[in-house]
Amino acid sequence: MLTVVAPRLPEAVGPVSSQVVEALHTGRADALTGTSASALADETDPYGLDLHLALYTCYELHYRGFADVDPGWEWDPALLGLRAGLERTFLDAVRTEVGEIEDDATAADEMAALAVEPAEGRGLSYHLRDNGSWDQMREYFVHGSLYHLKEGDPHAWAIPRLTGQAKASFVAVEFDEFGGGHGARLHQQLFADLLDAAGLDSSYLGYLNDVPAETLTVVNLMSLFGLHRRWRAAAVGHFAATEITSPPGSRRLVEAMERLGAPEVCAAFYREHVEADAVHEQVVRTDVVGDLVARDPSLDHDVVFGIRARDVVEGRLAAHMMARWNEGATSLRRDVG
Repeated sequence: MLTVVAPRLPEAVGPVSSQVVEALHTGRADALTGTSASALADETDPYGLDLHLALYTCYELHYRGFADVDPGWEWDPALLGLRAGLERTFLDAVRTEVGEIEDDATAADEMAALAVEPAEGRGLSYHLRDNGSWDQMREYFVHGSLYHLKEGDPHAWAIPRLTGQAKASFVAVEFDEFGGGHGARLHQQLFADLLDAAGLDSSYLGYLNDVPAETLTVVNLMSLFGLHRRWRAAAVGHFAATEITSPPGSRRLVEAMERLGAPEVCAAFYREHVEADAVHEQVVRTDVVGDLVARDPSLDHDVVFGIRARDVVEGRLAAHMMARWNEGATSLRRDVG
């Protein structure tokens, strides 16, 4: 059951996350004055755990918050200033990896390319389908819990920033993500059921202290795009890429569950995504992105950026997990049993 509404603050891992956690724990804004935003941009690893744990903690104030933390921190000027510096550092690094977007690049072409499955694919879902162990599958669930237990929420920030058909169709897709009006069918709840069936912790943010930076960057990118109107088209691009790539990847994970003899509840979560997201793909491509860009062609490249930025962070996480598994080691910060 998704019963824990307000999780505990995470364990700090460095100077930046220590500032944020200490300020929220003590309620003292002066704990944030030790490092300026400009200094953070120069001194903090843009993909490091310290930065992304701090950023994730800041963003979580806009979701469910933390136990014993004053809700007023959500809009505290000092914390927002610190967060802005972390965002700039992270976003600059992602922009660098994405590189210049070609003048003739279009969202339509980008989405069409995503929809083409390679003849000989490689990656996490292929590995899990063909060779992965049940322990590796459980680790995959742990990484996924940081997003799937809030599935739909980061993208939902874009809704009030859209108009017309794009807005209506975006809401239609999100309606499915949120269970079509049935709490037991919330994708968040279905993933909590999966975690329970796999013998894992299904509490919200239950594994925040156990996942590496690469996992946090995946969710932080969604939150960054969603919380900034400036990046509304990038949020839509990210959303589109998620829906387009979900059905084939989920199908491979269902096949992995069948090979491993996993509980049907686990396979059911991914079966839901094979079926629902196959419909969502066409809606998103034509009625969401198509309408958005038709109304404002200047947003086309931002949609492309959102798609490619997602690929950057997802690729870094996949590379981390595969490298650790190839070494015979856990991909998590600690073994969760």
